[in-house]
Amino acid sequence: MYLCRMINHNGEILDIDAVHFRADFRPIQYGDALFETVKFNGESFLLWEDHYFRLMASMRILRMEIPLDWSPEFLEEQMLETIRANHMERGAVRVRLTVYRDAPGKYTPKEKIYQGFIIQVEAWPHVEYVLNTEGLSVDVYKDHEVHESMLSNLKTTNSLLYTLAGIYADENDLDTALLINKDKHIVEAVSSNVYMITGDTLTTPPLSSGALKGVMRKHILRSASAWGLKVEEKGFSPFDLQRADEVWLSNAMHGIQWVGQYRKKKYSNQKALEIVTALNESVKQGV
Repeated sequence: MYLCRMINHNGEILDIDAVHFRADFRPIQYGDALFETVKFNGESFLLWEDHYFRLMASMRILRMEIPLDWSPEFLEEQMLETIRANHMERGAVRVRLTVYRDAPGKYTPKEKIYQGFIIQVEAWPHVEYVLNTEGLSVDVYKDHEVHESMLSNLKTTNSLLYTLAGIYADENDLDTALLINKDKHIVEAVSSNVYMITGDTLTTPPLSSGALKGVMRKHILRSASAWGLKVEEKGFSPFDLQRADEVWLSNAMHGIQWVGQYRKKKYSNQKALEIVTALNESVKQGV
């Protein structure tokens, strides 16, 4: 995928090599930042309202002051400007909107606290959600656990756990790794929420387990009944995965992906094939 040369830093379009930050920049020193990954399909930003309100709610939880001009329309226009600056407006695009807090001080920000944003874009291969042809291979990452707290629900730049789990997956020739909490329940994957499909029941870990409050997760849960699926938000163990008919992962860019193998257990993708068409329709209609 083609990564953009031009980025948007607080409304100014800059070449990526021209952006310089101080050594004491808070997002670098303390990870004091949030981000949203949004899909642009050549016409609109998919599920933008859900992304925007998650971002605003997350900023409040992190005690970030929300600038008065950061309306949905303002941020949408800033993303569009970045896409245009990179001549990508006619295709699918992955947009990363990072919001950060900057201020003097160390762990505790002092006076002159400032909220800023950085927007980066890259070309994406598919306008619609396309189900992966080969099932993903996964296993459980056990070295470190997801903490069950409200902070774990947020999409922040404190991402060491996901980085280490991704390295583990690469070292073991896996497509991704599944993360667990202290109860040894599956919580999520490296960059996705996770679901078990058994018959017509879709089971996904509750937010209280430490799972990310994913925008695509939210959309799937509110659409599931229209797709003929019953929803259960409850914890499940790696052992429970052995009894599932299908295992899915979801995020804002891929929609849903199907897992083909967990250790010796192999899964089908029959239900996933049915749902991906309905998913594309529901997102288009904003349902």
